[in-house]
Amino acid sequence: MDQLGDRAATLLSRLIRHNTVNPPGNERALQEELAADLKAAGFEVTLVGRTQERPNLVARLRGAADGPTLCLLSHCDTVLANADEWTHDPWCGELIDGELWGRGALDMKSQTAAEVAAGIELASSGWRPANGDLLIVCLVDEETGGADGVAWLCENHPDLVRCDYSLNEGAGAFFELGGERLYGVCVAEKGVCRFTITTDGVAGHASNPRFGDNALLKLAPLITAFGEWDPVYDLTDGARALMSELGAPVEGDNVGPALEALRQREPLLAGFVEPMLGLTFAPTMISASEKINVLPSQAELRVDCRTPPGLGEELVRKRVAQVLGDEGYILEFSEQAIGNGSAVDSPLMDLLSGWVAREDPGARTVPVVLPAFTDSRTIRATFPDSVSYGFFPMRHTSLAQMWPLIHAPDERIDVRDLAFAARCFSEISQELLGSAS
Repeated sequence: MDQLGDRAATLLSRLIRHNTVNPPGNERALQEELAADLKAAGFEVTLVGRTQERPNLVARLRGAADGPTLCLLSHCDTVLANADEWTHDPWCGELIDGELWGRGALDMKSQTAAEVAAGIELASSGWRPANGDLLIVCLVDEETGGADGVAWLCENHPDLVRCDYSLNEGAGAFFELGGERLYGVCVAEKGVCRFTITTDGVAGHASNPRFGDNALLKLAPLITAFGEWDPVYDLTDGARALMSELGAPVEGDNVGPALEALRQREPLLAGFVEPMLGLTFAPTMISASEKINVLPSQAELRVDCRTPPGLGEELVRKRVAQVLGDEGYILEFSEQAIGNGSAVDSPLMDLLSGWVAREDPGARTVPVVLPAFTDSRTIRATFPDSVSYGFFPMRHTSLAQMWPLIHAPDERIDVRDLAFAARCFSEISQELLGSAS
């Protein structure tokens, strides 16, 4: 690796050794270390949060003249890890056979390390933007929704994170189609519209099931219906652009033939793409009687529903009725957040596409829609005119290899990919903002 790659690897090892499993997070010690490094390099650094224990970090490198603000965005909290399930300690941060191991190695302390390493090297070398500012923002609390992180910061200190362009997590690992290497750029994210289906019955003694009306049994056909539903797709701009880039253009709203053509060519890739094309239902939790010997008078099924960008409750009600009919249950929404997206075409997309073409000749970028969501959703909502993409380029680890390690045991990253991403963030920053030095 080069000097920048070494810096990013050393930094990632340090970050992993901070146990920032959320809850509770405990991100302060990590954030204070990053703040000291960035301040020493020449950044103006602010640590601010809803609580003392969980500050968000905002570091700014000011340019010589007015211009766009580029924000390199990440979060430093992680999901839990059970050490008994891991080959190596989840917080070891050790380099083993060319891979850095530990919770957060992919999601997403690697991007924090790559972005911070790029920023420190640029600032330490004397580089300053010719026009605009470079922001490095490391947030807390993303893994539980961002209430103490991006949501709090955008509500209480929007000027700290106001930006014209931002790069965050969401895409970047390569995949192949017909021998061509493609790098996804996340241009949009789906929303969440979780709900509960309730069925009613009559309680009774479980020793005589006919002397009651078991509400749980009424859920069984509803669960089966969700599992057997033949999806109806609701194509948004980002998903339509992706299908065209993959050589499976959609005619009008007739997604089925295009998706089937893709499935015939690359079934694994089609499996990744399909959730991007419309609403999904995933029944995940069920509850009924609190005692083994009592027939439940009420049973509840909780469903994780993800909606296309810009769509929400109205669409969900329509699709639920198509799946379950209109009677025999009560539908109540428990959590809603509308997904959103940025323009597919932009100066930032042009720079990312050009960078990939130079660094991996013959490869190209394609827009993708993330079936989940990130902190970019709040950035887009707060600054509607900004462009927010998800991009962490990985040349040595494919999408199919990377995805099973997210939130899973033995999370790790090839350090060559870490160096690759750090170089991307450094060069894109210089190309977008110019050089005053």
